[in-house]
Amino acid sequence: MAIPRYIEIHNEIRQRIAAGEWGTNKRLPAERDLAESFNVSRMTLRQAIQTLVDEGILERRVGSGTYVAEKKVSERVLGVTSFTELMKKSGKQAQTVTVSYKVTTPSVSELEHLQLKPEDEVLVMERLRLGDDEPILLEQTTLPVKLVNNFTRSSLTESLYATLIAAGIQPGRAEQTVTASLATERQADFLQIKRGDPILSVRQVSYDQQNKPFEYVRSYYVGERFEFKLTR
Repeated sequence: MAIPRYIEIHNEIRQRIAAGEWGTNKRLPAERDLAESFNVSRMTLRQAIQTLVDEGILERRVGSGTYVAEKKVSERVLGVTSFTELMKKSGKQAQTVTVSYKVTTPSVSELEHLQLKPEDEVLVMERLRLGDDEPILLEQTTLPVKLVNNFTRSSLTESLYATLIAAGIQPGRAEQTVTASLATERQADFLQIKRGDPILSVRQVSYDQQNKPFEYVRSYYVGERFEFKLTR
């Protein structure tokens, strides 16, 4: 399977940052210049940049440009809980709307987080999660295809954790990185908020009971509709 062009650009920018070409808090060249240097449209370039922003590698500063982000303090979560269970505990009815669903080539970040080989494929599904018809978060989940190729699309998009548990894959610990950010126009449309409204951006790697990663998730929560509680 051919690697999507935006993933190739994502990987090259990430590698150039790792090599020190652009250091922490360094401003990247303008989108127009980067698009020309990669010989792609600005739309393709923006897709690559947005993926790096979602991963916390880059950050956009209003009126200034795109910069290499500082490393944030992260919190390790002891366990993982399904969205359906969270909503049930809150007395709300959970609902899921599938936005996209595709099998593709993993990015460098997905390879690392899921401990995959370059020839492996991943399933990437984007879902809007609601509680009592109100959008709570927009979620992009990446799973190894070899882990889920025997499951139906509906079983994975409607109740992923229940499907995995029924197949003998028992979720264990998770590692999360939570940052504050501002909603993009696309995120705002799905979450029914305004562009630039505050949201919580969460990156999570979930592990099974054998400490093997099975899921890499990037989620965007409406700040005023969700809170995190940590127990020490």
